[in-house]
Amino acid sequence: MCWDSRVTERKPYPSDLSDAEWALIEPVLAAWKAAHPSVSGHQGNYELREIVNAIRYQGRTGVQWDYLPHDLPPKSATYHYFSKWRDDGTDQAIHDLLRWHLRERKGRLADPSLVVLDTQSVHVAAGVPASTTGRDAAKRVPGASVAWPWTCWAWSSRSWCWPPRRTRTPPGSPCWAGSPRAPRAR
Repeated sequence: MCWDSRVTERKPYPSDLSDAEWALIEPVLAAWKAAHPSVSGHQGNYELREIVNAIRYQGRTGVQWDYLPHDLPPKSATYHYFSKWRDDGTDQAIHDLLRWHLRERKGRLADPSLVVLDTQSVHVAAGVPASTTGRDAAKRVPGASVAWPWTCWAWSSRSWCWPPRRTRTPPGSPCWAGSPRAPRAR
């Protein structure tokens, strides 16, 4: 990608979107772009597909944002979209779209019936009342239970995971309480 917004051919990275993947998420991102016009009228120097490729590259390799390859959009543009999409839920909408599409292609219900969270017991500071922290009986650890629901965009053998948003669950409540993917009451 050139700085003057002309698209140049580059060797694709393994994390790049395929044409089929882009065809699925492009309408979502185009609608987002139309709903969020720049106040200055600036359209941006980079195609949204290249922004998504840069986010996927960072998520797949774990490279720091400042160390993105020179043929991908820079950190300033890439992280801007990443944080906007993360904060307004666009990442979750795309995740759900991809999950529904993949599950329906495999003949399953669009929504899974099971939620998996990564949980951990965290030690609390000395002097904190036990009534506010709880206890992990299996590990014999006084402390709080912390749940990290990971958001991943998975497609075939590739995946793209967003960093978890850490939430503290109150003692005595299920570990998924407060999670956006908590089981719904029937």
